Amino acid sequence: MTGRQAVQLCRSVALAVPAAAPGFVILAVLTFRGILASGLALIAAAAILLGTALVVGRFVMALGAIGDTIDELAADLPEHASSRGPSVGAFRSADAIRLAVLRLARAWREQAHGAQARFAAAEAIIAAVPDPLILLDARRRMVRANAAAMDFVGALSPPRDLAAALRNPTLLAGADAVLRGEATRVVEFTLTVPVERQLRARFARIDRPPLEGAVAMLSLHDITELKRAEQMRADFIANASHELRTPLATLTGFIETLRGPARDDAEARERFLAIMSGQAARMARLVEDLLSLSRIELNEHVPPRGRVALAPVLDHLAQTLELRAGERDMRIRMALPSDLPEVQGDRDELAQLFQNLLDNAIKYGRIGSEITVGAETVTRSSANGETAPTAYVSVAVRDRGEGIAREHLPRLTERFYRVDTARSREMGGTGLGLAIVKHIVNRHRGFIEIDSTQGIGSVFTVFLRPHLGATLPGESS
Repeated sequence: MTGRQAVQLCRSVALAVPAAAPGFVILAVLTFRGILASGLALIAAAAILLGTALVVGRFVMALGAIGDTIDELAADLPEHASSRGPSVGAFRSADAIRLAVLRLARAWREQAHGAQARFAAAEAIIAAVPDPLILLDARRRMVRANAAAMDFVGALSPPRDLAAALRNPTLLAGADAVLRGEATRVVEFTLTVPVERQLRARFARIDRPPLEGAVAMLSLHDITELKRAEQMRADFIANASHELRTPLATLTGFIETLRGPARDDAEARERFLAIMSGQAARMARLVEDLLSLSRIELNEHVPPRGRVALAPVLDHLAQTLELRAGERDMRIRMALPSDLPEVQGDRDELAQLFQNLLDNAIKYGRIGSEITVGAETVTRSSANGETAPTAYVSVAVRDRGEGIAREHLPRLTERFYRVDTARSREMGGTGLGLAIVKHIVNRHRGFIEIDSTQGIGSVFTVFLRPHLGATLPGESS
């Protein structure tokens, strides 16, 4: 007999004695009155005690088994949940069992609530992820997706094959590879509808399948802008190389000519030197613009904190460019209000910005026409509608030229983009002026709008933020 069994036996006997006490009392009375012989009374008492002990023992063993089960269940719970009282195994009474069951039920409820909270938090996090996430089962069916993925795959009731939503061989091959056992696979593919987008897909196996039998996860990342930026950098390098190569080739050719056949030709020498000077000046302007653009881009993430009065800057630029405008019989007219507020910005960069706009107006305006520079304070949202209506100081430079076709307007601020390449180069343009304007405006947290009508002219309007301490029209000083 084990020690545990001995303890249960002793406890059974101890509980059986009080339970059999009424029978003992009856036997004692019967013996005292001579109704029952003492020997028979003793045998009857022993039988009563034994029968009661057997019944009580089964009850004690049942309680013990229940207590052991509760202890085993409690062992899987957090330590604080199973240690709020002594082990059930030490108390085999019904009260101890009842208290233990109550503690166990409370701990289970706490665990259930905690699990529900964690599950809800995980669902909320997945739903908030901006990139599309899709769970796939072993049959390549989409069984779950976050909100961002709905634009790509639509509703998932019932689960559908990935090919039903994204018919791309590269993507499907990546999915099959991971479903066959690969840990991860990254592929890039292109969607052509509704608009062309380039995406990077990452497949990853899930070791422990979550809900609905998912065995792999697909995440999609839109890399369209990244690819465009890479293409723009490649185009920039190619264009810059081309822009420098042309004048360099011209200089090299004339130098060889001057060293050879035209060595003693004074007339040719003067003509070639003039051309070489022009080409050298063109390269100098290009290098200067490239360096300027690089400096602006380097600091584009840091908005300027200076305070700039625009009227003196614009007046000074108009006076500086008056001679150039006069060479084409053109006039710059200023239409600036007297209460134009100061803007937050860098004076030198803003001067460069408006000089580029005025340079373009002089180059592309009609001979004998007028260039108008106007300014006002307006309240409006940004050009793409991303910001709430805000106060801006707008400065518009209007020329009376041939105008620009609508299809060219969105690309005018790209590097080296020209509507008429030959005319631009003939006038000494580098193709970087409006790109510099755009990046200066971006650094100043403003925006630019371009409007043009062929045969009438173009208007370039820059929107800048007033300085925080500036007094806007209509406000008291």
